[in-house]
Amino acid sequence: MGLFDKLSHEFIDIIDWVDNTNDTVVWKFPRYQNEIKMNAKLTVRESQQAVFLNEGTIADVFQPGMYTLQTENMPILATLKGWKYGFNSPFKADVFFVSTKNFIDQKWGTKNPITLNDERFGLIELRAFGSFAYKVIDAGKFIKEVAGTEGQYTTDEINGQLRSLIVNKFTNAAGQGGLPIEKFAANLEDLSKLCTDKLNEDFDAYGLKVTKFVVENVSMPDELKKEIFDYSRLNKIDMQKLAQFRTTESIETAAGNQGGIAGMGMGLGVGVTMGNLMGNTIGNQFNQNAQQNTTPPPPPPVVQFFTAVNGQQNGPFSLEQLAQMTQAGTLNRDTLVWKTGMASWTAANTVAELSNLFNNVPPPPPPVG
Repeated sequence: MGLFDKLSHEFIDIIDWVDNTNDTVVWKFPRYQNEIKMNAKLTVRESQQAVFLNEGTIADVFQPGMYTLQTENMPILATLKGWKYGFNSPFKADVFFVSTKNFIDQKWGTKNPITLNDERFGLIELRAFGSFAYKVIDAGKFIKEVAGTEGQYTTDEINGQLRSLIVNKFTNAAGQGGLPIEKFAANLEDLSKLCTDKLNEDFDAYGLKVTKFVVENVSMPDELKKEIFDYSRLNKIDMQKLAQFRTTESIETAAGNQGGIAGMGMGLGVGVTMGNLMGNTIGNQFNQNAQQNTTPPPPPPVVQFFTAVNGQQNGPFSLEQLAQMTQAGTLNRDTLVWKTGMASWTAANTVAELSNLFNNVPPPPPPVG
């Protein structure tokens, strides 16, 4: 290599990255032993961030745009290098470009069944799978926590770590979400949102954000499915009728399979069970009717009347009070009375409820002479 070629490759004056892949998350600019020229041009394209490292320490992070590298726009690197009064000579630094685009259609799934504790069904095993999308939101934090200083870092390398975290968070969300196990399949959207929130609580520590998380399917053993189906049907039908129906089925099955004394014994045993069931049913019904018959009816409503004496309204009075007033002579046959439901005031002796009050009261004495 001639002297001219050596000098032409000694300093780097253009730094950029054209990403032609769909899976590269981090790409290290190939500086090798060359130094970066002060006032070099840095191009950070949309969906990229550029991170400068000095001796393994993260310095300045550049967002999309075009930059002329100077001490003014590299304040952290200038401090680390000790450029107190400006610096115009070439310098060495590692430059990492980080893609911040959405990495979509990433697959996740449970390699082994996850175990959950359900209040009704006990310990159950589930499998689940789906897809997710994520992107880098803090390039410096991502390099520090995940990528390190590798020359190139792809989605295949990070997805293994992310899938383990996803399965862990899915297990926690499924166990703590309060969603009944039989409703998992019908509420995958709610479960997906719950998992997204749980995942982003941890992904933020890695400089990542989950932009989409989908639970596509939750499966369980066939015997658990049958148990859940039976449980759901029991909530819809009468338990007593179901027991009678199941017992009838057992009798029919036993009758069809009877053979000799053993068959007769089986049929007899089922018949006894059926008789006990019917006896318990009739007894329960009798007890319910007896309880209903011992409950007293509601008391009759209290009848109350108002009286009108000398144009003044008095009362209301109960029938017992009116009887006392009749004996005292303060209520007579011609006293006007009224109660709720009557059209107008009327004489007491014309009201059916009050007519008996005057049977023991003598009429006015005849005039003298």
